[in-house]
Amino acid sequence: MTNANQKLSHLNDENRAQMVDVSAKPVTQRTAVAEAFVHISSELAAAISENRIAKGNILDTARLAGIQAAKRTDELIPLCHSLPLDSIDIDLVLEADKVRITATARATSRTGVEMEVLTAASVAALTIYDMGKAIDRAMTISGIRLLRKSGGTRGDYSAV
Repeated sequence: MTNANQKLSHLNDENRAQMVDVSAKPVTQRTAVAEAFVHISSELAAAISENRIAKGNILDTARLAGIQAAKRTDELIPLCHSLPLDSIDIDLVLEADKVRITATARATSRTGVEMEVLTAASVAALTIYDMGKAIDRAMTISGIRLLRKSGGTRGDYSAV
């Protein structure tokens, strides 16, 4: 929570949006993990399991989409810094009624990689929706959240 008297970092003295100046922050190892869920029908789960999706392998394509999204987060989210990612990994697990997406990123930088993993998980979920909608238009995407992060001046965070 932000204290009402605390100045927001993305606003300048005229209350205009600005990119935060991180030049004085130390370069440290940063890691973040995010998750998302795509709730699917049993028919779509079977099609994914049997690799019967007309557009191709849904999990492999979603993994690549998530990786691409993480690398381009600064182009999608205003005021987000460009980061040289050291690694990005997208894990997709098909369960009975959903696909669990976990995105993990690492960077050696002055700012964290939380937005990169959240973007990766979101775009992977949207890719599953796009590729599976011919079979299941009732899919829902839920639970997009940061699970944990480490590094930086604010220290570690864990939702679990």
